[in-house]
Amino acid sequence: MTNALVVKAQTLIKAGDIAGAEFALVSLAESDGDHALVAVLDELAPKDLLAVIREFDASRESVVNLLITPEQFARAVVMEKLYDDRTHAHLRGMINGVIFRSDVQTADFIDALGEIDGGCEALIDYLADRDEEVVHFQKYDTFNVNLNEEGDEVDRAEVSDSDWKELTWLLKHQHPDMFEQIWPALRVHLQHRLAHEAEQQMREEQAAEAAAGEGMRGTPRAPPSSADAHAALLAALGGMGPSTKSGPRARPAASPAKPSPAGDDEESAL
Repeated sequence: MTNALVVKAQTLIKAGDIAGAEFALVSLAESDGDHALVAVLDELAPKDLLAVIREFDASRESVVNLLITPEQFARAVVMEKLYDDRTHAHLRGMINGVIFRSDVQTADFIDALGEIDGGCEALIDYLADRDEEVVHFQKYDTFNVNLNEEGDEVDRAEVSDSDWKELTWLLKHQHPDMFEQIWPALRVHLQHRLAHEAEQQMREEQAAEAAAGEGMRGTPRAPPSSADAHAALLAALGGMGPSTKSGPRARPAASPAKPSPAGDDEESAL
């Protein structure tokens, strides 16, 4: 029965019928009990298990996501990169839907990710859209990038959102070895992102100036405030410092013409 169900689920997944595969797995739990489903999940290839659990999150639960073990979960999550989903939306929904479910120890799932190759990389992808806040939190213990004073620190109760803030807080305060692998990579990600945004903004401004007409070409341009902010943040992160290029040099004032002696005028008249 178990082997037959595994084959059936794998066949459905290969055919793209994820809902059918999930239904077959859930039916086993209903007929033979949760332990039977857990045993089948252990036999499924990680990529097949991932195909099922990535379709569910905290707002759309599945019995599979509720019964998956930390080890099974970690083996599946590290395969997420095969989908090349640059938004990481499925990854975030899947992680939140499993590790913050009410009947589990979140720490066990985080530890399982830390013990498998590619686990920390998956968490880096999970947090990539929050790179600036995470880097700030590493230094100041607050996610508000405008706060950096003593007393601004947040505790877990303030960030218990079953989402990226709570996970980041747990990583720093309860899994520091993992956090030390994650936040430096996010700092590099932030530096590259800011540099790319600054370059893109410069190109857009240059294109706008060119379209404005020939008369604007020689007018010195003050750097935009957003570019200053990018440069300052990059400098604080240890990346590129603010630009040191000097502005256009003013031409020396022309010397006033000396009056010609009266004798010269008389000679000219002659």
